[in-house]
Amino acid sequence: MRKKVVLAQMSTIPPTDCDKAGTIKENAKLVKQLSAIQDKLFAQNKYSVLIILQGMDTAGKDSAVKHVFSGVNPAGCNVMSFKVPTPEEAAHHFLWRVSTRCPGKGMIQIFNRSHYEEILMPLVHSTQSKAVLEARCKEINVFESGLILNNTILIKFYLHISHKEQMQRLNERRNDKSKQWKFSEEDIVDIKKHKAYKAAYEFIFKHCSQNPWLIVPADKKWYKNNQILKIIVNKLSDYTIEYPQPNMK
Repeated sequence: MRKKVVLAQMSTIPPTDCDKAGTIKENAKLVKQLSAIQDKLFAQNKYSVLIILQGMDTAGKDSAVKHVFSGVNPAGCNVMSFKVPTPEEAAHHFLWRVSTRCPGKGMIQIFNRSHYEEILMPLVHSTQSKAVLEARCKEINVFESGLILNNTILIKFYLHISHKEQMQRLNERRNDKSKQWKFSEEDIVDIKKHKAYKAAYEFIFKHCSQNPWLIVPADKKWYKNNQILKIIVNKLSDYTIEYPQPNMK
């Protein structure tokens, strides 16, 4: 049995001995390594990669996409940001809209938010019973296992940010002209529900960890990006991803 995840007991900051300048240099190397792996992944056309980024508002999902995948060829990588379901999406099974966006062979697909929003939001806003949501979690486990059986490499990240850092970043959104487009009054309401979101994510970790979550401290963006890069590069390095032999007659 997996140990229960208690987010309040987990750090949101880098270890005290972590060197910022050295980590940023390492990030540049890891970006190049990921780029080289992705080139082989695309050419080989055997595996697909699905990366799920979850986290509370302002946790840095957008910046992770921007920096972690900065060296990846856009032809082999797609990003999907899942917002509130459209009327058409809401009329279907809750996994319908994500199932159509899963990666094809040779591709990296990034989910900026994902099917887990269909567990998270009903829990926080009490719009579904826990029995219904536990049933959804079982469906998610089967869905993800099916992807893995079809040669999809699945990596799930939770970006762990403190309430203090959330508030600071929200104030930046409000006051910085380059970030004001992201700001809404709903952000203030949601961030005040920090504890409720923590509890909801702990529910997800308990019921949807058949394919494990990687919890990344997210108060410092340079460290968050480093951990995501390391995990992805190390995970993909476990697979035989290489250029195919030329088809020569």
